[in-house]
Amino acid sequence: MTQVNAYQAIDDAVALAVQAAPLWAKSSVEVRTQLLRGLAQALEDQQADLVAIADDESHLGAGRLNGEVARTAFQLRGFAEQLEKGAAHAKVVDDAVPGAPPAGRPQLTRVQRPLGPVAMFSASNFPFAFSVLGGDTASALAAGCPVVVKAHSGHPKLSVAVYELARRVVAAQGQPAGLITLVEGASRGAGGYLVQHPDIAAVAFTGSYQGGTALWKLANERPRPIPFFGELGSINPLVALPAVLQADSQNLANTLAGSITLGCGQFCTSPGVIVLLEGQASERFIEQLSAALEPLLTHAMLTPSMREGFEHASAVVAAHAKAIFQGTEGAGPAPRLFRTDAASFIANVHLREEMFGPAALIVTASDLRQVEQVLTAIGGTLTATIWGADDDTPDNRSLVRVAEQVAGRVLFKGVPTGVAVCAAQQHGGPWPASTAPQTTSVGYAALERFLRPVALQDAPTWAQM
Repeated sequence: MTQVNAYQAIDDAVALAVQAAPLWAKSSVEVRTQLLRGLAQALEDQQADLVAIADDESHLGAGRLNGEVARTAFQLRGFAEQLEKGAAHAKVVDDAVPGAPPAGRPQLTRVQRPLGPVAMFSASNFPFAFSVLGGDTASALAAGCPVVVKAHSGHPKLSVAVYELARRVVAAQGQPAGLITLVEGASRGAGGYLVQHPDIAAVAFTGSYQGGTALWKLANERPRPIPFFGELGSINPLVALPAVLQADSQNLANTLAGSITLGCGQFCTSPGVIVLLEGQASERFIEQLSAALEPLLTHAMLTPSMREGFEHASAVVAAHAKAIFQGTEGAGPAPRLFRTDAASFIANVHLREEMFGPAALIVTASDLRQVEQVLTAIGGTLTATIWGADDDTPDNRSLVRVAEQVAGRVLFKGVPTGVAVCAAQQHGGPWPASTAPQTTSVGYAALERFLRPVALQDAPTWAQM
């Protein structure tokens, strides 16, 4: 597709979304929930065929992909349930009070209104859950916004297949075709054209820091800037304190090794920095982690460019840290560990490079204050995990406070890979993890991104609906 044709395809898709926007913004809860549940059912009905296409393109395996379909259908239905609880139609009403201000006031009703057409950039690493019918699409539709999907080049056939499924559901329910449209094979230039299209009201993006930053800048350079909800990656520090390592280091090492290599390390929540206090327990844990990684083989990475990016980032870290473990090369890259000290990590920005793949950097610190300095140096991250901070002590309170300042989700047990879809979830963090840290791209609060509050003063009843 030529660039001119790509731009025309974007114009056509956005025009359809613009036509659908007023109707969908005023649609009832019943109409929206019917669509969301219909999409979930259609995904499940065609699951076997879709998983086969996805596995051929991504090589993620049927087990992983079937689980991802289940998650995608679950969150579509989950947003439907949230709509029935009033999530997109909440009101705040202040009755009129006679008299002069400040005690006196007119009648005010605060309502939520859909933003309008949303450009959604699919992610490479979740062909279902962060793609055509993933969480961004589900939350935007729930909020009352049509969606223009930018297909990802890593799974083009699957994107078309899922879109065709969605198109049939939309048509069968008598809804306008512009509720969900698809832009295929768009270049970076065309992606920028989509972001700057005057009829696009918001952007949802999950992907690389470089790509997301470029699009975020374009969204803000528009004559009328629009919200850009970007999830740009993260190195997700994990702090393991000596007491917890002394109690259960082998099991923790096994768990962490599985998390580092899960999905060939291509999770935005993969633990990329392991922070330990100097001492015998930490040295034993490093040995156990290396041993736990030794037998693990990874599958092929999603795209050649992602493999190139991983090797480049690993080389950057290797040039500034000590390589202490490299596993066996399989269909995918060999798992690897690097090591440095806290002072070097704090001083050297190259050590904070995100290695999007099966690798982690171990950072040893002299005391808890230096651990806190390591977390602060990271700046912004989706998650921070602290093993061993169970007791209510001043040191633990201080460490957790710093973790909360840099991360959107703080874990006290388990590993960060795996993000539950629920009302309490927060998947976003301070820059550079995301462009809008007060919002989430996972969980039911995600639909709030696509709603804008409006205060109606002395409005007639019909206008408050």
